[in-house]
Amino acid sequence: MLPRRKTRQVSVGDDRVGVVKVGGDAPVAVQSMTSGYTYEIDTCVAEINKLAAAGADIVRVAVPEKKDTEALKEILPQVSVPIVADVHFHFKRALEAVEAGVHKIRLNPGNIADRKQVEQVIAACKERGLPIRVGVNEGSIIERRDKQKRMKELGGVFSDNKHGHFLAIMIVKLEEYLDIFYDNDFYDVVISAKSPDPTLVIDAYTEISKRFDHPLHLGVTHAGPRETAMIRSCVPLGHLLAAGIGDTVRISYANDPVYEVEDALEMLYCLGLKQRKGVDLIACPTCGRIQVDLFTLVQEVRKKLADEIALPIKVAVMGCIVNGPGEAEGADVAIFAGDRRGIIYVQGEKVANVPEEDILEALLDECRKFEARVNAGEVKLGEKVVEIAPPDPIGELGSGFDKIAQGDVDRLTDLTIGGQ
Repeated sequence: MLPRRKTRQVSVGDDRVGVVKVGGDAPVAVQSMTSGYTYEIDTCVAEINKLAAAGADIVRVAVPEKKDTEALKEILPQVSVPIVADVHFHFKRALEAVEAGVHKIRLNPGNIADRKQVEQVIAACKERGLPIRVGVNEGSIIERRDKQKRMKELGGVFSDNKHGHFLAIMIVKLEEYLDIFYDNDFYDVVISAKSPDPTLVIDAYTEISKRFDHPLHLGVTHAGPRETAMIRSCVPLGHLLAAGIGDTVRISYANDPVYEVEDALEMLYCLGLKQRKGVDLIACPTCGRIQVDLFTLVQEVRKKLADEIALPIKVAVMGCIVNGPGEAEGADVAIFAGDRRGIIYVQGEKVANVPEEDILEALLDECRKFEARVNAGEVKLGEKVVEIAPPDPIGELGSGFDKIAQGDVDRLTDLTIGGQ
């Protein structure tokens, strides 16, 4: 991990919904966007609140029509997270959104390019102290009506880069657009440069980060269904964040946007860029050593813990005892499954040996008790009490005696280990 790139800092929000700092030394903020019509007020409010409950720091809504900006006046008092108005083609929607009390405006240079119109939006945001995101998405920055102009734009200056023409256009468009903001003494700007091509996203943000000190909003646009878009998004965004680039992020799916928030948070948790909330669950992969229904168990554990545990307890669910002790090292609560049994450890200390049908509830019970002890100040997260002692591979999990008696296995270890 490289040190975070230093950027200007902007503030999004107000005293009622709270203020989210973006850039500077602030944590990377997670954003998402509603998928329904903004003018359908009750549905929009419900979706915003659902995204906020999932962990979104900022939520964006589309305002293509006046009825959408009019709806903001009723929506904003009912939500508890900063709202960004995504302005598509008409600058008046931005002015109306500002008047309604929105917390940030998003403009696209490819759609609203008239200088006088942009200056009116800048003046309105400046008066209210609102930041503006300038988004130069690949799909809308190229001049498509004037073919001669488009060919000239495609000349590019990055001739040695396979994305040279797009990089050139993005940077030129940004420079031209930002000049309007600078001429009006406005610097509370966030920049984004999205594309459906993950490698172009990496190249674009890398080059932009060298030229501008504004905070960067990372994203891959038109990424697709979650099954593929998760990889398409997390690879380039994780690469950039690990390189210290990026101040706020949105993962985009053709799916329920709650998944966008969940996966963005997990990416930031894994990179150590956000304090984890809830359980950190690890589990072993597929192999021929598994002797319990591990996959069902892991899903049941995940769902139950998500509902019940608030602290970032590290929980390991291992399907065998071969790699379990090493892979679960450092886990607060761990289980090693064997021949239709499971042994539970808390911070390295064995606390239970239960049959397969009791594993789920026994594990949940130990997690609940451990969380209560942490909250009471009796133990700390991540502190091992003792080193995990690997259980006897043929005796401790309940099948060793029978197998030895039948001559099915050799006596590889002392069967008195673990109380057998």
